[in-house]
Amino acid sequence: MEEIKFAVDTFYAVMAGALVMWMAAGFTMLEAGMIKKKNAAEIVTKNLGLYSIACIMYLVCGFALMYPGGALLDGVIPSIGTSLGLSTSMDNADIGIPYGMEYSQQADFFFQVVFVATAMSIVSGAVAGRMKILPFFLFAIVLTGFIYPIQGYWNWGGGFLSGSVGYSDYAGSGTVHLCGAAAALAVVHVLGPRKGKYNSDGSSNVIAGSNIPMAALGVWILWLGWFGFNGGSELAVASEGSAIAVSQVFMNTNMAAAGGVVAALLVSLIMTGKMDVTMAMNGAIAGLVAITADPLSPSGGMAVLVGAIGGVIVYFSILYLEKSGIDDPVGAISAHGTVGIFGVLAVSFTGGASFVTQLIGVLAIAGFTFIMSYLTTMAINSVMPIRATDEEQDLGLDVSEIGIEAYPEFK
Repeated sequence: MEEIKFAVDTFYAVMAGALVMWMAAGFTMLEAGMIKKKNAAEIVTKNLGLYSIACIMYLVCGFALMYPGGALLDGVIPSIGTSLGLSTSMDNADIGIPYGMEYSQQADFFFQVVFVATAMSIVSGAVAGRMKILPFFLFAIVLTGFIYPIQGYWNWGGGFLSGSVGYSDYAGSGTVHLCGAAAALAVVHVLGPRKGKYNSDGSSNVIAGSNIPMAALGVWILWLGWFGFNGGSELAVASEGSAIAVSQVFMNTNMAAAGGVVAALLVSLIMTGKMDVTMAMNGAIAGLVAITADPLSPSGGMAVLVGAIGGVIVYFSILYLEKSGIDDPVGAISAHGTVGIFGVLAVSFTGGASFVTQLIGVLAIAGFTFIMSYLTTMAINSVMPIRATDEEQDLGLDVSEIGIEAYPEFK
């Protein structure tokens, strides 16, 4: 029976990780649809690259930084272990499982690494249309290999947030989404807005996306992948209690997204007389982010309310950041950052956590990530320009950076 339980929980962790991995496709489609078509191939390249970089960097050093007491050299870097003639097996008895759960170390690594890539995907959306690809990949190396794992250790690796502070973040509204958004905000501060986004008087112009159906497909993929994101964070399914908990998490995740969509549509209708589809898409993501910090404790009705509040917050946050001169083509900083803060703080109402401890977590994660990301971006920019020139932006990053256009028939 123990072997069966081990096999079932391991299989569940791997399949949940696969769902989260599929979110990479969602981010790709969402971003490609929300920008001009002349930058679509570059967005696809960035997302393929960042996911691969995240996987490699987390294997090389990220996993060991996040779980310093639970990873051996040959387990974290099998190729080096092999070259040195060392054993490359990942033995639970030798290495240990970060959460004390009974499933394979490989499954845990896979489940964790797709979260790292998610955080970096948030940055990709915020810098779309004007960040050169090589500096972007250099930043991805630092974020996924060092910045994310360090703050991840504070919450999930036995660090001070989950320990002495008592911070609670079930699936990562703060650890994943706020981290990614804080990094994105730092990069955007250095990068500046897209050419033509703002006028000399400070007013902004709409730069419409090229493919709304593609962007909507991306949101649907993200919605689906989020069941692995939140549901997989239960880390077990092979008992009656864990199976019920997973079912509750799935239900609440779905209901929060629905609440976010409806709320964003209603606010858009009230404010403009139109139901803005881009706000509806961000409302779905906002609802998902909001419930991620605690998708287990609330009832289905409370989950709808949490998601709806997230949908309202993301609407006004997008408008506020745009007026403040922060150009975010897909609304990533608002959906993952502003709403991520709300999601973490909401645990004090839905899950019984202390508001003060949750606020400490927000300040620690956002402050550390923003400062380190800002310094990293400045360092990269001092060596090579991170921003595409006005001429390159006019031509399109597909041509200037990739050499292949996503839609060559449109001239």
